[in-house]
Amino acid sequence: MNVSNRGCIRRLSLKSLLANRTRNLVAVLAIALTAVLFTSLFTIALSINEGIQQNNFRQAGGWSHGSFKYLTEEQFEALKDDPLIESWGLRRFVGMPTEVPFNKSHVEIGYSDANEAHWGYCDPVEGRLPQEGTDEAATDTHVLELLGVEPEIGVQFTVTFEVDGHETTQTFTLCGWWEYDEAIVANHILIPESRVDAILAEVGVTPPSSDGMTGSWNLDVMLKHGARSIAADLEDILTNHGYQSETPGENYISTGVNWGYTGAQLSDKLDPTVMAIIVGVLLLILLTGYLIIYNVFQISVAGDIRFYGLLKTIGTTPRQLRRIIRTQALLLSLIGIPVGLLLGWLLGGVLTPVITAQLNGVTTVVSVSPLLFVGSAIFALMTVLISCRRPGRLAGKVSPVEAVRYTEGQAPKQKARRTGKGISLFSMAWANLGRSRGKTFLTVLSLTLAVVLLTLTVTFASGFDMDKYVSSFTASDFILADAGQFQTGGDGFNNEMAVPEEVIDAVDAQGGITGSGRVYGKTSPALEFVTEEYYRSMWGRWNTQEQLDSMIAFMDRTEDGLLADRVQLYGMEPFALDHLTVLEGDLSKLNDPDGNYIAAVYSEDDYGNAVMDSHWARLGDTVTIRYVEEYEYYDPTSGQVYGPWENVPEDAAFAERAVQYRDVDYTVAALVTVPSALSYRYYGADEFVMGSETFIRDTGTSSVMYYAFDTTEETNASMESFLHGYTENVNSQFDYESKATYAGEFESTRSMFLLLGGALSFIVGLVGVLNFFNAILTSITARRRELAVLQSIGMTARQLRAMLALEGLLYTVGAALLALVLIVATAPFVGPGLNGLIWFFTYHFTAWPIAVVLPLFGALGILIPVLNCRAAQRYSVVERLRQE
Repeated sequence: MNVSNRGCIRRLSLKSLLANRTRNLVAVLAIALTAVLFTSLFTIALSINEGIQQNNFRQAGGWSHGSFKYLTEEQFEALKDDPLIESWGLRRFVGMPTEVPFNKSHVEIGYSDANEAHWGYCDPVEGRLPQEGTDEAATDTHVLELLGVEPEIGVQFTVTFEVDGHETTQTFTLCGWWEYDEAIVANHILIPESRVDAILAEVGVTPPSSDGMTGSWNLDVMLKHGARSIAADLEDILTNHGYQSETPGENYISTGVNWGYTGAQLSDKLDPTVMAIIVGVLLLILLTGYLIIYNVFQISVAGDIRFYGLLKTIGTTPRQLRRIIRTQALLLSLIGIPVGLLLGWLLGGVLTPVITAQLNGVTTVVSVSPLLFVGSAIFALMTVLISCRRPGRLAGKVSPVEAVRYTEGQAPKQKARRTGKGISLFSMAWANLGRSRGKTFLTVLSLTLAVVLLTLTVTFASGFDMDKYVSSFTASDFILADAGQFQTGGDGFNNEMAVPEEVIDAVDAQGGITGSGRVYGKTSPALEFVTEEYYRSMWGRWNTQEQLDSMIAFMDRTEDGLLADRVQLYGMEPFALDHLTVLEGDLSKLNDPDGNYIAAVYSEDDYGNAVMDSHWARLGDTVTIRYVEEYEYYDPTSGQVYGPWENVPEDAAFAERAVQYRDVDYTVAALVTVPSALSYRYYGADEFVMGSETFIRDTGTSSVMYYAFDTTEETNASMESFLHGYTENVNSQFDYESKATYAGEFESTRSMFLLLGGALSFIVGLVGVLNFFNAILTSITARRRELAVLQSIGMTARQLRAMLALEGLLYTVGAALLALVLIVATAPFVGPGLNGLIWFFTYHFTAWPIAVVLPLFGALGILIPVLNCRAAQRYSVVERLRQE
């Protein structure tokens, strides 16, 4: 017969709950502490993630999810209305000023619609964006400062810049401006699209231009699916319209994923090992919260076991007892979880600015995402429900008779075991830990988690490899060059940008240089010979089939059909050669001035891996370089020869071919990658490296593109000061990069993660200590009559304290050993995973934090039992024997 007794069970749960207010307070605090743990960690993680993303967006140039690059107008119109696109923005680039005062600033002139301007942080704080059909322009305060123009609506300013190789001077009327943001790489002068078309027509450039970029349509999009699967969504959009982004060809369109979204970065690196690490950390946090609440409910059930036994005598089923405990847990959660969410968010809000302050350029954002609170509440509630399952089963299994006889840690019907060995304080302490193996293991595990997390934090922070980080940005302590060489999108290195020997002498005169080398750049025409198939495979990334056909029609060919393509050459002194990464071969051969050896330069992907299909030359190949002394120009259609450049009619179609030249054969001695800091810093041609003497001998030029050098630690600061003053006040044509700048950024990054990990370790460590305190305290409380009996038969108070202290020490030793086992066991998986997740990370096995924490836990293991024992001894042995 079914009886409707749910109401009775609820009332019984409530009455039982109200009967023990002290226990309720402890339970609410435990639940609140769990919610604090989840909420504070999620707040810190989400806040730092948002701050890093904001910083990344500024460096990437905006926060649109992705982009379709270098489109024709027809392609733009076809793609922009795809159903996967939430909203879109249009950007059209016209040109860049590179002469003084813009030689040290990256300024782009072009059109951006309202969406594009907003996504690119170009929202005017005064005025508005330019209107169509006008000469208006909007820009930032830095550009106006460089021009010497006061930010006033209606003021005119003039800028000279190149449009696909054609110089033009344009005057604009200021219609709006925004504040300069140092974190944003590029400055913008925004003009109407009608002015873009007018400038292109004025200089005679019809999109697509010869550089494949000027005047083209760039479509930036926000996707309906958000940042979860940007790359896949972009590819789906292309597929919907018959395009693809994998293989250069007729239907090829280049795409870009905004690397600023951490989700997009993580998805690129998400392999099984990295996934296992993430899941492992989440389980570690969940387990920590579980241990907090489980111990409280386990102790609560143990204390009320007689009460549950009496309920069973009147017919309460095990299922109903479990429901009583679950109902109590839910009622306590209604109080504990909201309190924990609030306190956790406040704690995270306090810690986040402290942590982000250690990272230059990261915006301090305290996240208020609903996902944060909902996720933390779900995690906490799940932890509560999971934690009360086993205590519920314990209450349901115990019989009324066993419940009356039950003492903490003693399993029902457990038979006493006799031994002939002598009894010592250590053996008694060891036996006491074995009485409740489950509780002992959980207490040890709780302490172990704190140790493991601290060790992981130290391993993580100490694994940041400054050499890897800095080498991605600069190759030596200092690099000196023309300011334009450090700017992206310039016209390329030329003789006027060369670093004179008197400038190098001024640097050398400062002293303290331990090594130095020149990197020479090509300033005279040079060609290589490639197959048409290879040429199409490389240039098809940025051009349509029709454009490729047109480009090839205007190229000179050899008798065997090879195309004469331009080539970029480096000349490097030994110091610079030592900074190259050798993929194959022997780079030392390039230092032989009598040998014709050369190194083929391969490009790298975003993670520093060489792209082996980025060059045609292989080790041992013969490379013929044609050094051109004179060109003649002709009409490729009619064959009419114009002769020198000055004879070419205006607006005539023409091609060029070498008529005076020297062909030199070289042997490929090595395949290399060149650090970005020592490269031309722009793409568009195959690259080769020669030794400096060979380069000067064969090219006939000696223009120094970079002067790179290292200094002693003692003179590093003084050299930094000298270069800053020299390039700002004495010779502003030049600029420099220093390793110290990037080293400072590296230290701030490491400090941020160290603080983040420290906060995590502190919270988890606090949980471990509280669990430890809880376990020791409840053990002494549950055994108070037993301890009183021991004293009544002759054990002294000192012996009692020593036995309890030994129990505490055994807990800490067990935690240290278990932590060491876990760290050693997971090292083979954690190391490669972290190395793959963070490009500037080098894993080193670390175990010394265990030795540091062990004495602290040992002291707690002694102090907590001794203090509790002394507190209990305020009552006489007789009084304690009378207690239930």
